[in-house]
Amino acid sequence: MQYSDKVMEHFMNPKNVGEIENASGIGEVGNAKCGDIMRIYLDIDPETQVINDVKFKTFGCGSAIASSSMATEMVKGKTIHEALAVTNKAVAEALDGLPPVKMHCSVLAEQA
Repeated sequence: MQYSDKVMEHFMNPKNVGEIENASGIGEVGNAKCGDIMRIYLDIDPETQVINDVKFKTFGCGSAIASSSMATEMVKGKTIHEALAVTNKAVAEALDGLPPVKMHCSVLAEQA
């Protein structure tokens, strides 16, 4: 299975790993098929609804970790409304593609 350089970069050096204490919101999804579990923490400005900070913890394959990392980069600084418009396809495209058997990882990132 061939991964893009961006997938490898976000897998080997993921961005925004961790937890946010007293997070404004937490999204969690899991996939029993491959055992991937993602948890995304958001710190949201209550007045502007802008995502000030976002962190994630993912247990899963390299594609799941890379998708989580990229998704957090894509939503940081956006409003909740803008963040909800980020699709799994956009995450996969930002990673320069995912192998077809790993596209479900980008779906998990979107759902979280």
